[in-house]
Amino acid sequence: MKSDATPLPNPLGYEKLTKLLRSYAVPSVIAMLVSSMYNIVDQIFIGQGIGYLGNAATNVVFPLTTICLTFSLLIGVGSAIRVSLALGSDRREEAAKIAGNAFVLIAAVGLLYLAVIQLFCRPLLTLFGATAEVMPYAETYMRITALGMPLLIAINAGSQLIRADGSPRYSMVCNAAGAVINTILDPLFIFGLDMGIAGAAWATVISQAVSFAIAVAYIPRFKQIRLSSTHLRFSLSETGKMAAFGMSHSVTQLSLTLVQIVLNNALTRYGAMSEYGSEIPLAACGIVLKINAVLIGIIIGISQGAQPIMSFNYGAGKYNRVRKIYLLAVACDIAAATAGFLILQLFPRQIISLFGTGDELYFEFAVRFLRTYLLMLPLNGVQMISSNFFSATGKPAVGAFLSLSRQVLLTIPGILILSAVWGLDGILFAAPIADFTAFALSAAFVAVRFARMRRAEKTNTAV
Repeated sequence: MKSDATPLPNPLGYEKLTKLLRSYAVPSVIAMLVSSMYNIVDQIFIGQGIGYLGNAATNVVFPLTTICLTFSLLIGVGSAIRVSLALGSDRREEAAKIAGNAFVLIAAVGLLYLAVIQLFCRPLLTLFGATAEVMPYAETYMRITALGMPLLIAINAGSQLIRADGSPRYSMVCNAAGAVINTILDPLFIFGLDMGIAGAAWATVISQAVSFAIAVAYIPRFKQIRLSSTHLRFSLSETGKMAAFGMSHSVTQLSLTLVQIVLNNALTRYGAMSEYGSEIPLAACGIVLKINAVLIGIIIGISQGAQPIMSFNYGAGKYNRVRKIYLLAVACDIAAATAGFLILQLFPRQIISLFGTGDELYFEFAVRFLRTYLLMLPLNGVQMISSNFFSATGKPAVGAFLSLSRQVLLTIPGILILSAVWGLDGILFAAPIADFTAFALSAAFVAVRFARMRRAEKTNTAV
């Protein structure tokens, strides 16, 4: 497997930043939105065909997807940043070795994850908050979708490397093709073939197989590096470096998983003590988190689009361009998040109704959950982009800390403490309190980093 393509000049170091962010972020945003559609489409058709118990089932299985994305981002983002930094310093052979190591890890981690899910299916579902009524639906859905988890890891991690190679549109196609097929197959399998929740699961796996095939087809077509079979080697030292750079994004996803596990169990416990029961809060939570995942997908897409631009220019010592692309990414994020916030606050019941029907008690809680839990949505992306900013500029430990701050250090303690005081209301308000605190913390860290970059420019030294 060898590419004879001649390395091309990289525009990341000289092209206009607005044009670069548009060309990199738009395909990335589309790819993330399309990726989110896997879960959204399943949730909508399952809700319409099975009801809120089906929605609750996909909610308790959803942590498996976020764990899967944890591995994808650890390998994909970590390797992509390393590749971008190497290319920025014109170390193309090193970049090829980094990519080869990533491909080996993708295969190994994907197969191991599949085995763990199949062996510990029911204990995992219990841990994720499944009740007795939800368990049969959740187990069926989980065992089938697990077959596509190695493919999902390969798709998402591979897309990061494809984007770092300068092909953001191809990266977008990898995700878009599968999502379109999933949207077609879901109603066919669930309603046409009367396969129920199993039909939604098989539609997801088949669509992921298509995206995987498209991603693999790009391997011999890398432009910025000459990739051959000799580069497909596992390197422990490179894996450690990759993990350090990918830690920020992966910790964000892992912390989201931990939050959802704590959230599901808290909702089940305190819901049982309320008029709503255990299943209504569990189902409503699943819908709100899937809706939020779409908005987070936009933020992550902007952040991923900015990442190779920041990394390349940081590696080239062009710190002014690094600061400008960060601020541009934040501005785009706040604009998009504010638009989404207004839509959700103004039309919550209409949006929730897309995911199936329920009694008035169900809609009452779901609307309240959506409006309260996402109260600080316009500020959420600043923390995510800031975390990526530090990882992309050689400070992965700070990026990982900022990722942990919102979820592990703020949201989880908030859920545990406030729920003990105010029950379900305490759970709902834990998120916006954590969101605002994480925003303030991120802004302070970035201000310090910017000041150091300015001093480095004046003294002509490295940061």
